[in-house]
Amino acid sequence: MKIKQADFVISNTNPTLCPKPDKPEYAFIGRSNVGKSSLINMLTGRHNLAKTSQTPGKTQLINHFIINNEWYLVDLPGYGFAKVSKMEREKWEQMINSYLMDRSNLVCTFVLIDGRIEPQKIDLAFMEWLGEHGIPFVIIFTKTEKVGVNAIQQSVSRYRKTMLQTWSEVPQMFVSSSVSGRGKEEVLAYIDELNQEFKQAN
Repeated sequence: MKIKQADFVISNTNPTLCPKPDKPEYAFIGRSNVGKSSLINMLTGRHNLAKTSQTPGKTQLINHFIINNEWYLVDLPGYGFAKVSKMEREKWEQMINSYLMDRSNLVCTFVLIDGRIEPQKIDLAFMEWLGEHGIPFVIIFTKTEKVGVNAIQQSVSRYRKTMLQTWSEVPQMFVSSSVSGRGKEEVLAYIDELNQEFKQAN
């Protein structure tokens, strides 16, 4: 899939105000500062589509982008560490959960994982929650340009081994780098495949 057009549509805190659910939609989420905005910009080929920041917790809204006038890419607030009050974090969590559970055209959620570190409880717990609620998801390992090939393979293997302790099978996993562009073709091909299935089903 080639991305010829990527435009911002709307930001809001109320899932009911999202665009009409008539196109396939893909949400991107991960722990704060996992490199989500950089990955979105890399996938779309737009340097400033999603706002990048060194400050964790910068994304605070549900951000919709229309891609090729065919599907929606959604940038969700990160979970985990952010310099905000407990009340604010709970409000974000409620907003994210409501969006993920109620968005009828949400085809898949891309959970971003820092490929340099050991499996984190907060990531594993979030994916458990997705599984319990029947929300389809895949994993994208980020920031892989910062470590060697063997280290990334070991990281992926650790996640498989850890998840198989509680899951009967693990979700699909992609390895990406917003610096080198690694994973771009694979992720976009996967989305393209799901888009075709969405069209056939609707």
